[in-house]
Amino acid sequence: MSINKIKIFTGNAHPALAQEICDFLNMPLGRAQVRKFSDGETFVEIGENVRGADVFVIQPTCPPVNDHLMELLIMIDALRRASARRITAVVPYYGYARQDRKAAPRVPISAKLVADIITTAGARRLLAMDLHAGQIQGFFSIPVDHLFAAPVLLRHLQEFPRDQVVMVSPDAGGVERTRAFAKRLGAELAIIDKRREKANESQVMNIVGNVEGKIAILLDDMVDTAGTLCNAAEALLENGAKEVHACATHPVLSGPAVERIQNSCLKTLMVTNTIPLGEKAKKLDKIKVFTVAPLLGEAISRIHDDDSVSSLFV
Repeated sequence: MSINKIKIFTGNAHPALAQEICDFLNMPLGRAQVRKFSDGETFVEIGENVRGADVFVIQPTCPPVNDHLMELLIMIDALRRASARRITAVVPYYGYARQDRKAAPRVPISAKLVADIITTAGARRLLAMDLHAGQIQGFFSIPVDHLFAAPVLLRHLQEFPRDQVVMVSPDAGGVERTRAFAKRLGAELAIIDKRREKANESQVMNIVGNVEGKIAILLDDMVDTAGTLCNAAEALLENGAKEVHACATHPVLSGPAVERIQNSCLKTLMVTNTIPLGEKAKKLDKIKVFTVAPLLGEAISRIHDDDSVSSLFV
């Protein structure tokens, strides 16, 4: 990989992850000033020459989502106008991903809108991780490399005794993902049937599969308000599970999430660093964070060198 023609920049969403990726690639983080005017407008100034360079902008659109999304768009525009050869938006966490279809009359498909404006801003490739819905790849008219955090999480899940583990999907939509984990671990599979009364609230109904006497590990792509995970953990214990753990790629942890996890029967919550943890979450011993920087760094290196990225899709 030639570091002379590759540049990596980041906004204010997750500079620690960007620096970790640069350390993995043994290259400096690009200089850029990203700040706000007094009226709240975002200002970006690229601090070095990017003419003809292959540029990667690392910016998860995590809370505050709109601020970080605008930073990403304005950085891409600034780099395009500075004559960067190619701009890849590296979005480890893709905000608005849950608005991926018309679930009711007169509602937007915001995930598609975000895809359009990222492309219009000047991105020529997207690198994302564990999209909430795989169909979001089709919302883009540019190449999308969709990575999975499975290799990182599986490495740590293998520490559990396999004959005692049951992988649990918290809803029907996550069965395919959970089945893949269970297959890799040689573990059993269970599914929680729930009915969501309204957004960010869920009611557990029943469990499909045997969890009695097992170490139950709940698997999801993200943890938002943690209502689903905590309700599911209680239901698993009521159905005879020996202990309950959870793992997810994106620790959104909004609203009462940290308090719910702290007061829940979950023994641990394993997450990755696609999103920076808040101060309260950092103090919670139950939450274990594993890095995806080497995975993203390897993908960036392969994209730059025009090598295959498919071996990372596991």
